[in-house]
Amino acid sequence: MKSIVKLGFILAIFAVAACASLAVVYSVTKAQIEAQDQLALTASLKEVFPEGDLFEDISASLPSTDPEIKYQSAMLVKKADAPIGVAIKASGASYGGQATLLVGVQLNRSIAGVRVLELNDTAGLGANAKNAGYFVKKAEKVTFPGQFTGKFITDPFEVKNDVIAITASTITSRSLTRIVKVASDSAALWLENSTVTDGAAAEQTAPAAAGADAAGGK
Repeated sequence: MKSIVKLGFILAIFAVAACASLAVVYSVTKAQIEAQDQLALTASLKEVFPEGDLFEDISASLPSTDPEIKYQSAMLVKKADAPIGVAIKASGASYGGQATLLVGVQLNRSIAGVRVLELNDTAGLGANAKNAGYFVKKAEKVTFPGQFTGKFITDPFEVKNDVIAITASTITSRSLTRIVKVASDSAALWLENSTVTDGAAAEQTAPAAAGADAAGGK
């Protein structure tokens, strides 16, 4: 009986030590993972807004309008203290699970760029959305996320209409397009309601009107 109690005590000590070790490892690796994620996000932000030199966190004032699309972060992008757009890191369901995209919108209500940050869809099919060598417009070498650059938010954003689908991956194409549309609408609405962008937005009224006319003529 005593040996059983002693064995149980020893096992309990080992269990506590193991838990403590795991907690330490997790705290260290968590910080490293978060740091790497932040570096990757900053790099993607610079790709979408290469002229941006300041990314101000506005996450608290920019909630998602779609309960199925979650915003991990939102940034007001500035150049020399002047706002030039908004970028949103948004996640939503896709064919293989959660997908995370970075969507940038300029002051004239056009998309500055889209980057696929996380995607677990089928390799060779839906996963091609993240493949820099897969083109939905082969002659022009335009990728699936690349086709959104310059697109105005007044466009339909309908797969197989104004959005080219990834071959044999309609679900992925529609899921990612939905994330882009929801995030871009939110970014544009925030910019319209923000007093800090009034002056800069006024300078781009003509391009915005031209873009809306072009979208209406499609």
